[in-house]
Amino acid sequence: MKLLDVVALLKDLPELDLYRGQVGTIVEEYELGVFEVEFSDTHGRTYAMETLEADNLMILYHHPLAEDRIAM
Repeated sequence: MKLLDVVALLKDLPELDLYRGQVGTIVEEYELGVFEVEFSDTHGRTYAMETLEADNLMILYHHPLAEDRIAM
């Protein structure tokens, strides 16, 4: 994962009012595997900005992937 990757939450985080499937953008990497993720609505208004670990996220792709990039 890297800066500006579009990601989705893999699990509910009710204490942050965020839930599995919500989509955000990585806007900062603080250390290996720890990211600041901005969550915005369809009008571009930010509704959450949280520091999350990579194991809570999956990268979303808008194009086909080569077989060697697909995690098994």
